[in-house]
Amino acid sequence: MPDLGETQNIVHRYLSARVPLIVIRSIEPNRVRGLLGSCAASLRAMAFYEHSRTEGLKDLLTGQPVSDDFSLTGALEQARTTFKSRTNVNFVFTDVEDLDQESSTSRHFAEMVRLAEGRQGSIILVVQKPVWTGLARLGMSATLDLPTTDELFDALNGMVDDHRGVVVPIEWQYEHIRRAAEILSGITEMEAINVLATMLAKGRLLVDDIVELSQFKDRIFGDLSGIERITLRENYKVGGLKNLKRWLVQRERLMKSDLSQTTLHPPKGVLLVGVPGCGKSLSAKAIAAQWQLPLYRLDMAGILGMYVGQSESQLREALETADRVAPCVLWIDEIEKALASGPGDSGTSRRLVGQFLYWLQESSSKVFMVATANEVTSLPPELLRKGRFDEMFFVDLPDAGDREEIIRLYFSKYLSYDLAPDLCEELVQASEGFSGSDIDAVIHDIAVHQLTDAAGALPTDLTVKNHFATVVPYSQTNSEDVAAIRAWGLSRCVPAGEPRDGGSAPGASGRRIVIF
Repeated sequence: MPDLGETQNIVHRYLSARVPLIVIRSIEPNRVRGLLGSCAASLRAMAFYEHSRTEGLKDLLTGQPVSDDFSLTGALEQARTTFKSRTNVNFVFTDVEDLDQESSTSRHFAEMVRLAEGRQGSIILVVQKPVWTGLARLGMSATLDLPTTDELFDALNGMVDDHRGVVVPIEWQYEHIRRAAEILSGITEMEAINVLATMLAKGRLLVDDIVELSQFKDRIFGDLSGIERITLRENYKVGGLKNLKRWLVQRERLMKSDLSQTTLHPPKGVLLVGVPGCGKSLSAKAIAAQWQLPLYRLDMAGILGMYVGQSESQLREALETADRVAPCVLWIDEIEKALASGPGDSGTSRRLVGQFLYWLQESSSKVFMVATANEVTSLPPELLRKGRFDEMFFVDLPDAGDREEIIRLYFSKYLSYDLAPDLCEELVQASEGFSGSDIDAVIHDIAVHQLTDAAGALPTDLTVKNHFATVVPYSQTNSEDVAAIRAWGLSRCVPAGEPRDGGSAPGASGRRIVIF
């Protein structure tokens, strides 16, 4: 996408070539006005006039009014008279209605363009929507996109410097302003300035305030299309998964680093496959909370539409929205539900896979994707190829060390209670084959019992052990499914937890089993 400098260079060349119609498409008329002012300053041999509804017709460089008539009709009549009497004159028009279709206004402008062409003049239209084809083909067009991270940095840095000498305490340095510019990418320059001014209005600008930028950005976008903002209400902690956690430390540094002066690309994300209830979805929330990034959820099953092409359109819109709100963590739960192909889908799944993989490959925004999958055998092979995601981890049932960490974590969370070593060891043995969600559920039940039945008294060791003894874990109720998942994942993925020795698998009794 062209930045401000590139667009200015294109418009300058159009003006030098005396193109009779120049259409500049942008949602930021103030930035376009600055761009045209720079072109006018370097092309002193030409005259530039600008018309707007509020200020009428005036000289672009000096700001001096040309006519008392503020109407568009009066400005067009002034342009017609000027073109007949002078050469090399340019008229800029903003806020003109009915140019996107054939209308009396668009036909009138087409006639004015033909008049300007005979007198080496140019008409410059600043619009937000495409203009009528019959008018657009009389000239050339250019697009001024939203400001780049570098342009936002310059705007924010100038505003921060303006306040550094006053009584406002400012802790932000280069790296903090750069980080703020990355967070605010995807909004207009005026919106970014409004956000920073609002933060300065508190009377200080601290390093910790950077986290607040994402909240302001959410308010600007309002209801996001295709993705849902997940509110992080606590400091999420995940027991075990030590190998995954070590890997994420490096990705966090890359995610928060300034990569503009390097050839490196931001991290793409991670695919977590494995046994249900072992922390895959919780990991997405924990990553966003630890990295202090907003978390958005893309419901892949929810984007499937009933009409041809509707699913692809909704997925494209959702991914474009993710690019706009970056940097962020994008959580896709049970990704196989939308991308698994099957009979009767008319090729929709294959098209969704292609569109999704193209975005994964081409997107340069800082969107860290955390995708989870349970039915791993139904995932399309092209999604699993190295380079699609940064890494693919298998989340297995927790081993004894992980279960001890998880048990202590949930006793501390629900009961503010530190287990005795002997009791903890017994619970670790009793929870053989439990998933993390199994342990969460049973300890939550213990806390409920303490609150409702025991009048707030701490549970006895016997009560705690009885609660664990009554649980039938998922690995037993769905043993065939767990065995199939483990057989697939252990041979194809990096283990999310500490690599295990060749001992028995979690949930296995170690006894000989006769297969009939």
